[in-house]
Amino acid sequence: MDEERLRAIFRALRERDVDYAVFGAVALGLHGLARATADLDLFVRPDAANVERLKAALREVHGDPAIEEISAAELVGDYPAVRYVPPDGFSYDVVTRLGEAFGWSDLEIETKTFGDVSVRVVTPRSLWRMKKNTVRWTDAYDAQALAERFGFEED
Repeated sequence: MDEERLRAIFRALRERDVDYAVFGAVALGLHGLARATADLDLFVRPDAANVERLKAALREVHGDPAIEEISAAELVGDYPAVRYVPPDGFSYDVVTRLGEAFGWSDLEIETKTFGDVSVRVVTPRSLWRMKKNTVRWTDAYDAQALAERFGFEED
């Protein structure tokens, strides 16, 4: 993952005042548990104005007209996820909820520093809760690593 690209998107998200939280492998890394990944997972507050600010941040970094295809109506509606892959291949998974299990209001969010940029990221406990009961083996591995590192046990 290109660290300068990450810093650029984190700056743009802050400058555009996007309500977001990083989750997934990048969040693991921000909490000190490095794992390879090919995308950035962003949980965004499900509000049309917030989605428009997200699109503005993505345009600032990528300048890709395809960003206009990201639909606020979809993200705040029945299909709360979109994958955006700009021409350079750096991809984003953007969600406003994870099924019925996690919505914006269910997240615990904290601020971390990545280089010279502040980043909103789900807490280790939120990340563990998101990953511990899924069927993907990478999520099970991540949940175990989080539990061991931070001392989490089943609720």
